Formats: sequence, structure tokens, C-alpha cells
Amino acid sequence: MADLTLTAADGHTFSAYRADPTGPPLGGVVVVQEIFGVNAHIRSVTDRFADAGFVAVAPALFDRIEPGVELDYDQEGVVRGQAIAWGTLALDDALADVTAAADALGAELTDPDRVGVVGYCYGGMLAAAMASRAADHVGAAVAYYPSRSAQLLVDDRPARPLMVHLGDEDQGVTVADGLTLAARWPDATFHRYPGAGHGFNCDLRPGFHAEAAAQAFARTVEFLTVELGA
Repeated sequence: MADLTLTAADGHTFSAYRADPTGPPLGGVVVVQEIFGVNAHIRSVTDRFADAGFVAVAPALFDRIEPGVELDYDQEGVVRGQAIAWGTLALDDALADVTAAADALGAELTDPDRVGVVGYCYGGMLAAAMASRAADHVGAAVAYYPSRSAQLLVDDRPARPLMVHLGDEDQGVTVADGLTLAARWPDATFHRYPGAGHGFNCDLRPGFHAEAAAQAFARTVEFLTVELGA
């Protein structure tokens, strides 16, 4: 586990958290944050992917606005995170930083097809966008409850394998939104989780759903293992 510095195509430098497997990696995973920054939860998710056999990197996307942002899962954190993610940070800039993290792993593994991107909430939307807008930089993408994707990714069509995890009780990414995305992305794999709401993967949030989180993680690891060629 270590912190590193990456550089995007436009010259912007930003921090990232990295975790490595104990043996040869099955592939690389870019872990894309929620609106709460690269906080303790995102670092723990990155560690879990390393434990599953992947070299994993979580880029700090909010560094473009304010370095070192780590927010709690309370109302203050929600308000501040939403203001940065949806109000200040340009989508193209965030994608540039995710792409830079993917390129760093792709260079290390000597093949961009061995790199997957997995995002949560805000990061889920970015992961889905990567499968369309940066398909040459990644081999696969996984989007957990990708916020505002039905509204923002209207013209995006994944050119790489994409898996989407959705909770049936999600009031942000609604069932109707999920149906819209499934119709828009017919080649993507969708999984729905009864009883699970938004953020169900995060054990620091009130909506944590242990069964759904475990099942989604197992499906994600299997999907990435296959799609990244391990």
C-alpha cells in the first residue's frame, strides 16, 4: 500500500492510492471514488482488489479542485462532495485523470486490455463513460449504481465489456433509470439486488447491504478475471 503521483495528458499532477497483490497480478484495476474522495473506504476497496489478485490504483480526482479531500458519510460530506463532483469538476477532467491511472497500469502490465476500471456512485458513472470514451485505454469496466448516467451518458455506447450493479431500493439511480440504461446498453451485463439501496457496497454508510456487497464483489472479480485475460 502506497501513495503515488500521476500526471494526466494536460500536465495536471494528482495523487493516487495503490495496493499490490502478493503474487503476479491478474490484471490492473482503477478504483474510481464516490463523491467523498479517496477516503478510508475507497482505500479499503482498493486493498480488497489487491487481495483478490489485482494491482489496484485509486486516483484522487478531487485534487484538481482541492488536494487531499476526504469526506465523511454525513450531510456535510454529501453537500461538499456533490458541489465538487457535480458543480465544479469538469467531467472531461475527471475522465482524463482516470485515463492517466489506467495508462500507468497499462504501461506497467504492457497491455491496456489488462486494465479494468471499477467505479462507485459518481465513479460508477465515470467507469461507464470510460468504456465508451476511453475504450482504447481499458479492457473492461464495472459500474456500481452509476449516478446520473441515465441523464448524462445519453450518447455513450460501451465499446468494452461493461457490468452494472444496481440496488432495487436505490432512490438515486432508480429502477426506471436502470431500465433506461439496460435499453441503451444492450450488450452490458446488469445485476439487480433486492433490498439494496444506493451505496450498498460501502460498510461505512447506513445503506450498507452485506449480502449484496459480497455478491457484487464476487461477480466483479470473476468478470474482471475473465475479461482482462487472466
